[in-house]
Amino acid sequence: MLHGKRILLIVAGGIAAYKSLELVRRLRERGASVRAVLTAAGSQFVTPLSLSALTEDKVYSELFSLTDESEMGHIRLSREADLIVIVPATADLLARMAQGRADDLASTVLLAADKPVLAAPAMNHRMWLHPATQANIATLTERGVIFVGPDEGAMACNEHGPGRMAEPQDILAAVLNHFAASAPLAGRRALVTSGPTHEAIDPVRYVANRSSGRQGHAIAAALARGGADTVLVTGPTHEPDPPGVTVRRIESAREMLAACQEALPVDVAVCAAAVSDWRPAAAADQKLKKKGGEAPAIELVENPDILAGLSEPGNRRPSLVIGFAAETENIVEHARAKRARKGCDWILANDVSQGTGTFGGAENTIHLVSAEGEEAWPRMTKTAVAERLAARIAKHLEEPA
Repeated sequence: MLHGKRILLIVAGGIAAYKSLELVRRLRERGASVRAVLTAAGSQFVTPLSLSALTEDKVYSELFSLTDESEMGHIRLSREADLIVIVPATADLLARMAQGRADDLASTVLLAADKPVLAAPAMNHRMWLHPATQANIATLTERGVIFVGPDEGAMACNEHGPGRMAEPQDILAAVLNHFAASAPLAGRRALVTSGPTHEAIDPVRYVANRSSGRQGHAIAAALARGGADTVLVTGPTHEPDPPGVTVRRIESAREMLAACQEALPVDVAVCAAAVSDWRPAAAADQKLKKKGGEAPAIELVENPDILAGLSEPGNRRPSLVIGFAAETENIVEHARAKRARKGCDWILANDVSQGTGTFGGAENTIHLVSAEGEEAWPRMTKTAVAERLAARIAKHLEEPA
């Protein structure tokens, strides 16, 4: 399925453009998010309103729109997609792609793209068979563009031959095949913990921390996009459930431990949750009342160590166990000590010192510490950290034991 996959659909000018609407519906039924770029010629066949209604997103068409460029920009349009799909791919657009032209939004996005491109050609059969078009197809194929179709059949010009655009179900099948072939974590199982835990003091108060859950949720989403069967065990957060991920919601550290044990066996476990180190020894049944300004004495006991528990040797130990460490000083040294103490394979030390990052913020500054050494990652968004980590996990699991 396509849960969590991001498709950028480019609709060019041809009578077959109407089929793009059916393709959007089929992609979204399978969990993909779709964003559309509509060329000026394409808008003669389908309307921005139709595409917007089906994608539930804004439709982009103007290269020099001050609003579009400030909100999204042609670079981000391609960067934030997992796959670019051109439906229909006209002779004109294919020629401009082969030449490296960038004279409208669609061609500029394609020239700036660092993501795979899948094209469904559609044109008169004489245009398709012309040596110029065939030379352009050969050039684009050599550059890695994936083609689906064209089919042979009747055309809108009342002629018959090769050039009829592939049907939406065939284009969908090509998209599914692309992701199946490019899913580095297909067949793997992953466990991710995320967010804080809440340790009850009484029915209305609890011990917690400032974890937002953004990083753990982003990691679960990235692993799922990579093809992994992913379980996310999360404490209370305001983050939406990642697409294509099985979510288990918990409150306390003990509940998180039980949910993690239930999810085993897995190939990789990523402990990104900020689990409370302590909990009240006994939660009060009723709300604690003030007694003349005297603060109640709350006895704390240590919570179970989930990371250390998952790292213990045994036949249910994941092949790769990864922990997080939020540090404000001596980042690498503390991370090395924690890795040795917990018995995990990797530690991602998050530098939350002043001026570098904030606990629960939108960005992280990561140091990956493993038995092989340490590497510093540049400061980046939590989504970028998740993508980089998912790629590293896939590479590690592919290596022979």
